Amino acid sequence: MRVAIYARVSTKDKGQTTDNQLPDLRRYAEAHKFDVVQEYIEEESAGTGNRAQFKALFDDARKRRFDVVLFWSLDRFSREGALATLNYLNQLESWGVGYKSFSEQYLDSTGLFKEAIVSILATIAKQEKVRLSERVKAGLARTAAKGTRLGPPSKDQAVVDQVRALKATGMSNQAISKAMHISPSTVAKYLTPVGADGA
Repeated sequence: MRVAIYARVSTKDKGQTTDNQLPDLRRYAEAHKFDVVQEYIEEESAGTGNRAQFKALFDDARKRRFDVVLFWSLDRFSREGALATLNYLNQLESWGVGYKSFSEQYLDSTGLFKEAIVSILATIAKQEKVRLSERVKAGLARTAAKGTRLGPPSKDQAVVDQVRALKATGMSNQAISKAMHISPSTVAKYLTPVGADGA
């Protein structure tokens, strides 16, 4: 079986390196007679899928360059929440690529508990989606109650103020982006203090 190893630590994980994960992952692969065809290693936050090695992993998975992805634990693979994580796992399986967690033996697309685990993740993901929707609606309602005009964005100070007002309610940049129909990078730009970007 062709296996790809994915190892990740965040730059915020003080004292942690992927060297803490790789030896065990390699030994596991060897013990199960897996053929390790590629290792994807990075020091990035897992709060977004916009990670160079993570994207490379999925690009190669789509091309069926391996059969299974082996990672240390689910939070090393993704910390974007149950919905996004479930989508990643489902995407792999749609390409015929399985997954295994070294430290969570139940998280194995080829194992006995696959259906139960996926069902639990799907339930959590559904609740997460509902909560996000409720937060967006509540944030928009609070903003509207303060007299801020909601609607299609125009690149003026009113839009900047609207973005900042939504952010003040605790909404994430992604949620604001969806609510206002502007890109996440535009949201981030509007939230950057004057002069902080060197302008």
